[in-house]
Amino acid sequence: MTTDQLLLNVKVYNSYYKRFETANVAVKDGRFLYIGPLGAETFEAAERIDGEGRYMIPGLIDIHLHIESTMITPQTFSYGILRHGVTSIVPEPHEMANVFGVEGVHEMIRASRDCVVDMFYAIPSSVPATQLETTGGSIEIEDIDRLMATEKMICLGEVMNYVDVIRDPEGKSNRILQHTRSHYPQLVIEGHTPKLLDLDLHRLIYAGIDSDHTHQSIEGLTARIAAGMFIEIQEKSMTPEVMDYLIRHPVAEHFCFVTDDVMTDSLVATGHLDHLVRKAIAMGMLPEDAVYAATYTPAKRMKLGDRGVIAPNKVADFVLLSDLNSFELDSVYKRGVQVFDRRHPVLQRVEAPQFPAHFYESVKLDPVTPADFVVRPELPDGPYGCRVMMVNNVSTFTEEKHGEVHVSGGLLEWQDSGYGLIATFERYGKNGNRAYGLIGGDTIKRGAIATTYSHDNHNLLVVGHNPEDMAVAANAVIASQGGFCVVCDGKVLAALDLPVGGILTEAPLAETAEKVLALRTAMESLGYNHYNPIMSISTHSLPVSPALKITDLGLIDVGAGKVVPLLFPLAERGN
Repeated sequence: MTTDQLLLNVKVYNSYYKRFETANVAVKDGRFLYIGPLGAETFEAAERIDGEGRYMIPGLIDIHLHIESTMITPQTFSYGILRHGVTSIVPEPHEMANVFGVEGVHEMIRASRDCVVDMFYAIPSSVPATQLETTGGSIEIEDIDRLMATEKMICLGEVMNYVDVIRDPEGKSNRILQHTRSHYPQLVIEGHTPKLLDLDLHRLIYAGIDSDHTHQSIEGLTARIAAGMFIEIQEKSMTPEVMDYLIRHPVAEHFCFVTDDVMTDSLVATGHLDHLVRKAIAMGMLPEDAVYAATYTPAKRMKLGDRGVIAPNKVADFVLLSDLNSFELDSVYKRGVQVFDRRHPVLQRVEAPQFPAHFYESVKLDPVTPADFVVRPELPDGPYGCRVMMVNNVSTFTEEKHGEVHVSGGLLEWQDSGYGLIATFERYGKNGNRAYGLIGGDTIKRGAIATTYSHDNHNLLVVGHNPEDMAVAANAVIASQGGFCVVCDGKVLAALDLPVGGILTEAPLAETAEKVLALRTAMESLGYNHYNPIMSISTHSLPVSPALKITDLGLIDVGAGKVVPLLFPLAERGN
């Protein structure tokens, strides 16, 4: 019997029994043909591979991520994650959709078509995430229908505005959910349900949302699984108590590992989904169970019945490991063809431009001056209570703190308040909105940071401790048609240009990773104390992530789903 490949003497992972079995494996036309004891005496193979007793597992599958979070293109992303054993992904391009609407989705899919990694796209369901921000584009019901008719969409991406789902039966989120369930009843619906419990949680599930990938606690995890939710565990949820629960309880069918957002420097230095598998094993999970949660259950969740296992007629995506416990990858195969060899890595080839010309002209802002960071609250002089966004070093969630600040001569004396200033500028040329807030906690203590990589609206966000540095940082980003810039004492410490929609670069992976690491280091040098400072600051403008955030409309009380004033009478000051 003729085959394309015959792998001899490999320890094959059997997903159905969650165990390894020594076998030979025949591959034909990109699919597994046979797994068992028969070998060269039975099969005539164009290529014979000596497995040398290595471990063979299915290619890893990540069903919840945003390519834009790495700030690189789909082509570069594919190159980067193949090196970590990831062969299939479900990206949701809601960042590019917030900039360009449905065109952004189409162009991300188009840029993915020649990638080696299989990319099954999710429809962005929450663009904009709320009605409390200005974005460049939106996704409406007619756009969902257009995508379903013209592209191969695998699921409805995370429904982010959980407040809208619970409180507004006629709101956009509920209209999208109802339309999806009635017109596309087989489409998987992904959720975003931070901290919800009891009736509120059940109301979201009743509306059709049956997964959650946000930061998990034991209480939330058990409540979700008990109510039938599928849990997507990202690294920030891999706490000792959560991992202990997953290890000790029979819940393997109800969760998988996902990455959600990975910075480029972490992708190069630490890994991708393989890093989570490696970490799970180090935290006590059996390797067989960790592999299961990165291959079989994600494929099952997304109804990808042709992959995630090594069995006859399944897609021959697989990884060879030299060591199981350390999860050391030797080589990666896509449809039976080797696409990565640790001993002989292939250099990346970069193609540019990959997007339409107007994707490089999306930041419509004039240069700013230090005067743009002088706040005039239009209130009588005197002391006031103020809301302060407090950064938390273990989460992208923020807290609301009440402080005291003075207005003098019609100006907010924010530089004397002990807090920094956070400002956002609408950058699509739609209304010229801008908003200001105060910020404290585990953020920078001097200098300034500016970026258009600010979830999900991607307006210009600036944080700083003096107007001069804030203007320098903001103008560098504006001049580059988007990006990141860190400044102190008038000097640029680190910068990354993101000219594609203000959120992506077409630079090679290694070069981008080096610049992202420099950004991280520069932010930390200014006092930013966070496990992921870039993701932390970029979510300051995400009005569906607790608790106090900022958009071009003002400060957002996320739990209440409304704009709240920066200043209030001192007598009303609380915590």
